[in-house]
Amino acid sequence: MLETILRQKNMSLYQCAKLSGIPYTTVSEIVRGKTTLSKCSAETVYKLSKVLNVSMEKLTEDSLETRPDFELFKSNTCHLVKDMGDIDFIISELQSDDISRYWEKKWYAEAFYLLAMVDYLSRINNIPLCNKYEYIRSRSLKDTLYPKDVIMTAMLDAKSDIKKRSKDESIPEFMRFNIVESEIRNVY
Repeated sequence: MLETILRQKNMSLYQCAKLSGIPYTTVSEIVRGKTTLSKCSAETVYKLSKVLNVSMEKLTEDSLETRPDFELFKSNTCHLVKDMGDIDFIISELQSDDISRYWEKKWYAEAFYLLAMVDYLSRINNIPLCNKYEYIRSRSLKDTLYPKDVIMTAMLDAKSDIKKRSKDESIPEFMRFNIVESEIRNVY
């Protein structure tokens, strides 16, 4: 969040440190993710909020958000698609820009999953792709992300080819980002 606000205010790390009276190394570590604002003193957060002219709540909202279990995230996303419908889900995601928000938080799996969902739903509904996320589409997760049930089955039966089969059956938009997902509609 701090990096985004600095960019919006056209302020360098050095300027922020100098104007706020906070050591440059502290500001730098917050921006690089080595330190979170939720772990900083109230005084540090206060000084930053004053120099950036934003509320303390706005400044810390991202660092206070806890990352959900990825399986729960996927389930919640699929339930949203089911409840909202394909088109409304696409519109909602593009308006909320959660894809960019997760990307900035370095929650890459979540950003990729949402983008894959938007791209998949766009394809099956004959809607042109939103080109806003090309910088994300050119990347993928380093390691393949399998559903937990596939991992468990592979662990219990070493001779099983379940990982290969699940990759073969995966939706292409998800596999582009190295995420194995074959069914988004079967949610209860």
